[in-house]
Amino acid sequence: MLAKVRIVLWALVALAAISATVIFFTRPITPSGSMFGGPFEMVSTASGETFTQDDLVGTPTLMFFGYTYCPDVCPTTLAEATGWKEQLGLSDDELRIIFVSVDPARDTLEHTKAYLSNFGPDVMGLVGDEAQTEQIKRSYGVFSEKVESESTTEYLVNHTASVFMIDDEGEFFGTIAWGEDTDAALDKVRRLTEA
Repeated sequence: MLAKVRIVLWALVALAAISATVIFFTRPITPSGSMFGGPFEMVSTASGETFTQDDLVGTPTLMFFGYTYCPDVCPTTLAEATGWKEQLGLSDDELRIIFVSVDPARDTLEHTKAYLSNFGPDVMGLVGDEAQTEQIKRSYGVFSEKVESESTTEYLVNHTASVFMIDDEGEFFGTIAWGEDTDAALDKVRRLTEA
């Protein structure tokens, strides 16, 4: 009888461990000011100078992580972000748009600067070496990985596609999801700049 009780108890312990693991890996993660952001050091396409987390303070920011060889998500998101800014009539002092490269092997400072010129003067790029890129990804909880493509000789990069909203204190304010409704996105940007 005691052996059966022990088996049942061990089965319950195993079930609890499995349940805890499933809950941990499937829970929604919402960044907060206390766990979002952190130290980083990149180079700005706007100035060619070092840009750090301290430089985020002072201007509300839309920050997007991507790469210049991206065939769809990145150019679409950059066009949408500049469109939101234009529709709301916001100046560079009222809203800044930052594109952070997750492809340090190909996205050099000059190449990224030329790529971003396709979206007008409103987008600043941040580039760095492999270690700097990994650091800023960790700071903002961003995922990216290289994927070989059968249709091209160039590799693709899967990456987080949300736009991060950062307030004028450099703190996390919210996200705009890939493909989010335009009116909802505009409302979020409006609230960010009025906060």
